This record gives sequence, structure tokens and C-alpha cells, in this order.
Amino acid sequence: MTTNSNPTATTPAEQILRDARRLRESLAGDVHEHLVEAIYADAARIADRSVSRPGRAAQPTFDRTLDRLVTSRWLGFPIMLALFALMFWITVSAANVPSGWLADLLVGHGYPWLRGLAASAGLPWWLSGVLVDGMYLATAWVISVMLPPMAIFFPMFTLLEDFGYLPRVAFNLDRLFQKAGAHGKQAMSTMMGFGCNAAGVVATRIIDSPRERLIAIITNNFALCNGRWPTQILIATLFIGSLVPARLAGLVSAAAVVGVALLGVLFTFATAWVLSRTVLRGEVSTFSLELPPYRPPRFWQTLYTSLIDRTLFVLWRAVVFAIPAGAVIWLSANVRFGGLSVAEHVIHGLDPFGLALGLNGVILLAYIVAIPANEIIVPTILMFTVLTARLAGVGEGTGVMFELDSDTAVKEVLTAGGWTVLTGVNLMLFSLLHNPCSTTIFTIYKETGSVRWTALATLLPVVLGLLVTFGVATLWRFFA
Repeated sequence: MTTNSNPTATTPAEQILRDARRLRESLAGDVHEHLVEAIYADAARIADRSVSRPGRAAQPTFDRTLDRLVTSRWLGFPIMLALFALMFWITVSAANVPSGWLADLLVGHGYPWLRGLAASAGLPWWLSGVLVDGMYLATAWVISVMLPPMAIFFPMFTLLEDFGYLPRVAFNLDRLFQKAGAHGKQAMSTMMGFGCNAAGVVATRIIDSPRERLIAIITNNFALCNGRWPTQILIATLFIGSLVPARLAGLVSAAAVVGVALLGVLFTFATAWVLSRTVLRGEVSTFSLELPPYRPPRFWQTLYTSLIDRTLFVLWRAVVFAIPAGAVIWLSANVRFGGLSVAEHVIHGLDPFGLALGLNGVILLAYIVAIPANEIIVPTILMFTVLTARLAGVGEGTGVMFELDSDTAVKEVLTAGGWTVLTGVNLMLFSLLHNPCSTTIFTIYKETGSVRWTALATLLPVVLGLLVTFGVATLWRFFA
């Protein structure tokens, strides 16, 4: 063992203390005084930039200038409406092309190929019908109609979230939601619901209050999801736009669809107000809404999050429910007894009730069997209409869902099925006010863990839809 023979050697700790003492001696004053002066100087610079004083305004910054616009009492709402209207327009218009590509691939080419494959394999007609005409075709329609709008809307929504604009939307709508007995953050989950109600239900996790989160979950179905936009646009074009001169038809049809969407927002507030004063009575919680600084969105991360965590997750759930629904739809139209198919028997039984609502039995049955996805409502309605009206040479055959390329051809089929302007108007209202799709119902149960609240969220819109359509039909016939 060796020892240090130099008694004057210093340890590392002693050297550090000696250096610190020399540094302090080299300063003109106490080091603490210098640090405090630096802190106060920095605070003064921040105050000059951020705090307004009499006769001296705070220095303008990008965040402050933009907030004065997007949270303004007079400009905040118009900017918000214009921005989301632009998002919906981009979603609907831009989704037409990829939806057409997918439909051509899956339905135009994939469907005939699978039918030929089933025939060459010698499958019985009923098995081929269930697998190809039912399960596959329903799934193909769901993917081709549902995937493109979600793949466009969710990234745009997430980009606004990353940029920092969505907290400003919650800030603008906070007072309205509080008056309705709901939470200000419900604005964000409601906006998400316009893309997909299942995603909107998941988005309610940002609300801390269990009571107010339930209100947001139950009322999210009033936001028109992307699966209902095609039905709204088609029916508005056929039955409302046709009432005015051709040069105004597009504008009037668009106004009708926007009107239905805004009616859904009104039902959101009204239903939240009723729920907060009945089964979900309680005090409106207070929260501090932080307005984060604006920051450049992370495009690739946003794209990944939107496509994987939202779009494909929701699409997978929809496909899982669409597969058995396709089989049920095909069987209902092809299993016969008493000379009629099961669907025809049910439609004839529902017709009196449906006509009293300004609808018909075809529409009611379509919304029952197509509960897994709103995307297959129109093909199902066309199939049932051809079946009950005995229209020859239209569609792919008995019990096979289809769509037509021409709006004129679609209107001819529906008119042959007894449709009127009242039918079109009330279908648009019922499309807004009916039960959530099975994907959303399953998501509600997963989020609440309660059969009671899931049943309420499912049945409440249906009851409202029946009441509203019956009221409109009664007034229509009274004034006609």
C-alpha cells in the first residue's frame, strides 16, 4: 500500500472550494445580488412584452395577435365556422376520387372476380350469396365510403390540434356549453364526432368530470359523422335542390345539408341542457383552460397518429360489424316464405308506421339491418326498393346491394318506390336523429362500462327522430 507523503497536497473537494472562493472574491459584490438583479431584469423584459400599462401597450407577438382574431367576440365564431366548413368541404370533395377508386377496385372488379371464383369452385348459390353478395359486398361498401373521408378529415383535425387552434375553439364555445350544463371541452369531442362518432366518444376522455363526460358521450351522435354526409348530400340534391332552378340547385342543396348539421348542434345543446337537469343533474365544473402557444404541426407524426390510432382503428371496428350485417341483409332479402322474402314481410308490416312518420317501411328496415355502418344505408335502401317495387333490370340481382352512377337513375328508383319530397326531408332528419352505428354503440359501452348509459345513448336519438319526423309529417300534411 502506498501513502501520500506530501502533507500540503489538496483533495479535489478542497480545490473546488478554493476556486469558488476566488470566484467570489473576483466579483464586485455579493454573487446573490448579481443573480437577483439578473432575475429582476429578465422579469422586467417579460413584463414589457406581455403586460399592458396605461399609455403603453404590450409588445405585439404572433400568438397575441392571432388570439385577438380567433378568440374575438365578433370574429371568433365566423372564423371557426368558416374553417370547419372548409374542412368539411375538402373532406367531402376530396374523398370522392379515392372513394371512387376503392369502389371500382373492391366492387367493380373484386366483386365480379369473387363471384366467378365462387362459381368455378362450385359453391352452392346460398353460400356464395352469403359470403360474396352479403359479407364481402357490405365490407367493400364500408371501406370504400368510410376510409377516404376519415383519412382526410382526421389528419386535418389533428393538425389544428397540434397547431394549438382547438383549445381556442373550446374557449369560444365554453360559455355556450356551460349554459347547457355541459363542459367546455365537449366542443373538441363534438368536432371530432363530425369525422366519426366512435372517435368523438373516445375523445371525451379529455373531460375530467364523469357527469359531464357522460353528457358529451350521449350527445355526440348528434354530430353528423362522415358516414352520414353522403346520404345527406344525395337526398338534398335529389329532393330539395330539384325544387329550385338548376342554377340555384347546388347552393340550396348545400344549405339544406348545412342546416341539418347545425340542427344537430342545436340538439346537442338542448339535450345536454335536459340531461344536466334530470338524470345527470349536478353543478357545472370549473376548469382552467390553458391556451398553449402556437407551434408548427408535426406533419409526419400527425399523419401516423391520425391514420393508425384513429382511422384504421375505427375502420377495423366498422368492418368487424359490417361482415355479419352483410350476411343478415342478404338473408333477409333471399329467405322466402309465403311467396315473399323476409324483408318484404317486415317492410309491409312497417309501412303504416313508416308512412305516418313521413318515411316508409324500406327506410326503417334499412336503418335496422344496416346498423353496423351508415355507409351502407343508400345501397340497402336501393336494394329493398327494387325488391318491393318489383323493378326489373335494376341492380345486381335479388338481395344484392348496389349504387347507381346517375342521380337521375337513383331518383327514378326511389320515386317508383313511392318517395316524395316529404320522404326526402324526413330521411335527412332521421339520418341525423337515429341510433348510433354499432361501432359507436360498442365504443360507448367500452368507455362507460354501463349497459344503462349505453342504452340511453342508443335509444334517446331514436325517440327524438321518431318525434321530429312525426311532427314534420303532421305539419306537412296539414298545410299541404
